[in-house]
Amino acid sequence: MNEEEKAKARKLGLFSGFSPVLQVVGFISSRPGDAERGPMIRLRSDDALVRLVTGHELVRVVSDRRSELAELQIDDTLPRGGCVLRDVVGAAPSELVRVVKLDTDSRTRV
Repeated sequence: MNEEEKAKARKLGLFSGFSPVLQVVGFISSRPGDAERGPMIRLRSDDALVRLVTGHELVRVVSDRRSELAELQIDDTLPRGGCVLRDVVGAAPSELVRVVKLDTDSRTRV
């Protein structure tokens, strides 16, 4: 992200600090009737700590093409800097994404 994109994202309440990129190392696509469905991201606990997010928290997954809300799950079996996505539309394996903590204190309305 260049400085202009970061400024726009901050104004919209989408970016709230340091968030290094993660590489998508796996993608899960659920089917109707599956017990667990919906947008989810898995990453290591140390990667989550850097982003100040915790397990079962709602986070924003941001890629070059779009952003989407997803539930965060901790999975320490993943490689450092890698993540697995489930049902995140527009994301592809080996893509770079950012996980951003939601800024619920912002008064900006979109």
